[in-house]
Amino acid sequence: MAMGRIHTDLALETKEKFEEDNVEIRGVEIQEDYDEKKDIRTTVVKIKTENGAKAMGRSQGVYITLEAPNMSVPDEDYHREISKEISRHVKALLPDKEDLSVLVVGLGNREVTPDALGPDVVANLRITRHIIHEYGIQGMGEEHAHSVSGLAPGVMAQTGMETMEIIRGVMEETRPDVIIAIDALAARSIRRLNRTIQITDTGIHPGSGVGNHRTGLNRETLGTKVIGIGVPTVVDGATIVHDAMAHLLDALEEEEKKEFLEEMIAPSLHSMFVTPKDVDETVKRLAYTISEGLNMTFTRGKA
Repeated sequence: MAMGRIHTDLALETKEKFEEDNVEIRGVEIQEDYDEKKDIRTTVVKIKTENGAKAMGRSQGVYITLEAPNMSVPDEDYHREISKEISRHVKALLPDKEDLSVLVVGLGNREVTPDALGPDVVANLRITRHIIHEYGIQGMGEEHAHSVSGLAPGVMAQTGMETMEIIRGVMEETRPDVIIAIDALAARSIRRLNRTIQITDTGIHPGSGVGNHRTGLNRETLGTKVIGIGVPTVVDGATIVHDAMAHLLDALEEEEKKEFLEEMIAPSLHSMFVTPKDVDETVKRLAYTISEGLNMTFTRGKA
C-alpha cells in the first residue's frame, strides 16, 4: 500500500519508507546514535532544502526522534534518563537568550485518554511566570530564570474556537520568546506507540494524529519560534490490517502485494485509530517524563 494512504506524524517513519523503496532523498541529512547503556536510540533528520521538504512532505527543519523500548515501563530511573535526553535536545533548539519567556501549550482533549498528553504535561510543569511577574527573578532565588507559563486550550468541540485563535490571544498579552507545543501523534508502526518521542523546531499541527488537520502552529503562523514535542499514542486502523495481511502475502511480488492490499482494505478503516489498552497510565507516565524534561530545561542546575 502506498505510504500516503497510511498516516504517520513521525519524520523517522517517512525516512524509513524511502529507505525501503531504495530512494535517496536529496537535501535531507540523517544522523543516528544508539546509547547501549541507556537503551535509547536517537535519530536526527535535518531537512535542509525545499526539494527535501517536498519529498518528505514536511517543513524544513530538525526532527529529533528518541526511541526507547522500555519507555512505557514504570521505571523511574529509566524515565529520568529520558527526561535528561529531552532536556538536552530542547535546550539546543531554544533561542540564544539568557532569560527566556516560554509559553508551553498542551494540545489535545483532556477527556480523551490518548489525546490527553498535552494537557497532562502542562499540569505537571513548574510554572514560574506569575512569580517572576510579582516578585522579579529574585523571587525565584536565582540570578537568572526563565519565565514559564502554561496553556491547555482544549479542542474546538469544547471551546468553539480554533486553537490558533486562543494561542494568538494569549501571545498578545504575554509576548513569549518561544512556544513549546505538546501533542499526541499517530505512528505507522505499532512498536513505536508510547515508546517514541519526536522533538522538532518546525512546530506542530493540532489534531494531525487523528486526521483533523488544523492550522499549523509554527513561526510562519505565530511569528515566534515553535518547538513541537509529540508522542505517538494511536495507530491508523488500516495499518494493523495492512501489516497482518502483508505478512501473509510475502510470497507475492511487491507491486502485486501493494495492489492487492489497496483493493482489500476498506476506506472506512482509515478513519479508525487504535491505541493500547494501558494507554491511560502510560500517557500519564509519559506526560510526567516530558514535563520533568522541560522542568530540567528551565530550572538552573537540574539538567
